[in-house]
Amino acid sequence: MPGRSVPASFGSVRVRPPLIQPGQRVGVMGGSFNPPHDGHALVSRTALRRLGLDQLWWVVTPGNPLKQNNGLPPARDRMALCHKLAQDNRMRITSFEEDLHTPYTAATMAFLIRRYPQVHFCWIMGADNLASFHRWQSWRDIVRNVPIAVVDRPGWRLRALASPAAHWMRRSYVPEHRGASLLTKSAPSWTFLTGPLSKLSSTELRRTVAKTDETAQLVRVQMPLRRAAGG
Repeated sequence: MPGRSVPASFGSVRVRPPLIQPGQRVGVMGGSFNPPHDGHALVSRTALRRLGLDQLWWVVTPGNPLKQNNGLPPARDRMALCHKLAQDNRMRITSFEEDLHTPYTAATMAFLIRRYPQVHFCWIMGADNLASFHRWQSWRDIVRNVPIAVVDRPGWRLRALASPAAHWMRRSYVPEHRGASLLTKSAPSWTFLTGPLSKLSSTELRRTVAKTDETAQLVRVQMPLRRAAGG
């Protein structure tokens, strides 16, 4: 049941997700967004179009429990970058998980289902996340409680569809051409959406920035040495 994963702060007025209306279809896409990039926007556009969403939330998380979060910029800084990318007014940027005091998707979705029982929610993730979904805390609770849309990512389709989680969910698969009906179905139900792909990734962008910073630092150190040698 959803209640198993609901954090103690359920019902707190401090927890303020974006405004929604009963009956709306809302996709929820969580991540550290460190940094956000056009790949996130492309996945969002695919989900909005193919699922017939009224809103799609970018939930900027406090941190990924499966990754090292040292040096993670404050949520407000990552949110500011997200706002620059999310041009569609149906895309909403939020960090309400900070007030839930949980980084776990199972708790987040259980909270939303209980607070907004008349809203149709869907969890949205990339194919790269499906490949490791079986490592997420209470991942089966997520499957049982909310429909899931997996959006293709470059190089991940085969690994995602062959993953332990995909095998476990195989009987609840909804064909892609019926994706628009996903949010009106009871969980468990999931689909795999294909569409335009972006090779951008936050990890590679951070590596590129780090290499650029290292090169700039090396130049700054070497320049005084060269001037001294020339003088």
